[in-house]
Amino acid sequence: MSGLLALITASIFFGAAIYINVAEQPARLSLDGGAALREWGPAYRRGFEMQAPLAIISCLLGAAAWWQTGNPLWGLGAAVIILNWPYTLYIIMPINERLETTQPDQANAETRELIARWGKLHAGRSALGAAATAIYLIAAADGV
Repeated sequence: MSGLLALITASIFFGAAIYINVAEQPARLSLDGGAALREWGPAYRRGFEMQAPLAIISCLLGAAAWWQTGNPLWGLGAAVIILNWPYTLYIIMPINERLETTQPDQANAETRELIARWGKLHAGRSALGAAATAIYLIAAADGV
């Protein structure tokens, strides 16, 4: 059961992450710099509030499935999904901090470039979510 729940939570994480890349970020980039920054702030906070716990829960469930089944693929999936935390903290957070300290009325070309770069880096989260989901799916098929 924990394996199935790990797969579901990783899938939800991936779905949310890829939605940001294919729908939200392109829409954001169609706005002027100040409007894009005003949209990015609350969207990022809400996304973080949803995705951060999903990564932790999926990791814990994947680790539990590994412990229960002995299949190391569950542990690998757990490790991949939790990599979102250090990836975000060390790679994306410096951009977040710069964007969060910029007032929308002070947005300029650099701000717009930071938002565009943030989107490209966010694709790394989507890739980690996709990889964890695929690994969990293989682990689940292995147990059938």
